[in-house]
Amino acid sequence: MKNIALIFPGQGAQKVGMGLEFYQSSPEAKAIFDKADEIFKCHSGESRNPDIALSQVIFEGPEEKLTSTAYCQPAIFTMSVAALKAFEAHPKYKNFSVKFTAGLSLGEYSALAASGAMNFADTLRLVQKRAALMEEATKENQGAMAAVIGFDKDKLIEICRQTGAQIANFNSHEQIVITGHKAKVEAAIEAIKIAGGQKIIPLAVSGAFHSSLMGLAASKFATTLKDIAINPSTIPVLSNVTGRPHFHPERSEGSLKEQAFFDHLRLNLSKQITDSVQWVECVEFIASQGVTNFIEIGPGRVLKGLIRRVNPAINVSNIEKPQDIEALNLN
Repeated sequence: MKNIALIFPGQGAQKVGMGLEFYQSSPEAKAIFDKADEIFKCHSGESRNPDIALSQVIFEGPEEKLTSTAYCQPAIFTMSVAALKAFEAHPKYKNFSVKFTAGLSLGEYSALAASGAMNFADTLRLVQKRAALMEEATKENQGAMAAVIGFDKDKLIEICRQTGAQIANFNSHEQIVITGHKAKVEAAIEAIKIAGGQKIIPLAVSGAFHSSLMGLAASKFATTLKDIAINPSTIPVLSNVTGRPHFHPERSEGSLKEQAFFDHLRLNLSKQITDSVQWVECVEFIASQGVTNFIEIGPGRVLKGLIRRVNPAINVSNIEKPQDIEALNLN
């Protein structure tokens, strides 16, 4: 059997029509979309119409609705898990042994569901709550984000310290995303340009994700996490906050140890809303454990590009459509 890591994309990977072919061809994937519609309708927020099914927005749009945080996060999570279920039901899945799961920001929730640490329904409700709280926080402060390409990491950290901007994501050795108050991010961008930075891309986002401006959202989310059931998992899930697994199977023996790890998981999930995403460390840790075959499951191929820049020796395949499963061939 081939050892693999399953990885899942975050917000920004969405596209209208994603997952439709899985819905039409896989009973297992269809069951996930149908369950998501049921949960989404029962937990309606003020920012959306409960009569509009989540799957309808995913498959038909409009794009501006799918892009909104309230729909986007549950949509990407649902499509990712649906694609995973289609993969798990395919005969090829028996050829692989999943050693780790990981995801970028929102993708960490797909990774948790994939590992069995949380069930789909509970995780979707968490994602809904997370999206609502983050969207609410964006209305409190005017935030901004920008991707900085090909600039020295230490210099960037120092510029953020001086300007009050913050690091949102360490996506690769060449790509770091900054975040924070709009004025502070703008000040950081000017300082980066003065220091020789040439490629800075402002991001079209509604607020300053992974920054202290999300503090109230993180605090409220911590309360929600207390009521979520967590299961012992045999597959380690990488934490965006630490770049290390939330827990190891060999350490999960005994109720006290299990509870300690579950508390640790809840803490890191609340901190993930405000803290930097340590994606580079996540990738490097998995590779250090001898796993160099990654399968990106969900919309888009963003992670494949980032991982190649972190470690060119890692082989990354994608499952975005049913034919990707048929074409899967890891040597």
